[in-house]
Amino acid sequence: MKNITLSADEAMIEQARETARTQKTTLNQLFRNWLSELAGRRERDQQLALLMDRLDYVKSGGPFNREDRRPACLDRRAASLSD
Repeated sequence: MKNITLSADEAMIEQARETARTQKTTLNQLFRNWLSELAGRRERDQQLALLMDRLDYVKSGGPFNREDRRPACLDRRAASLSD
């Protein structure tokens, strides 16, 4: 594992350390988790783009508004409750 040196505001570092303590971990581990997520974003973005390309043929028939999506049974129930 490679070591790196970072510079940050002292108050920010203390806040991050406190967050790590409340999560029962270390600032180092929080940083590793963040770095891992950051590194994985590009791959997730690429996978999402591929999925959207594969689903491009799907047509929703929309646009829809809230009333179009509300089941009629809910409208009847709401009407009966207001009586």
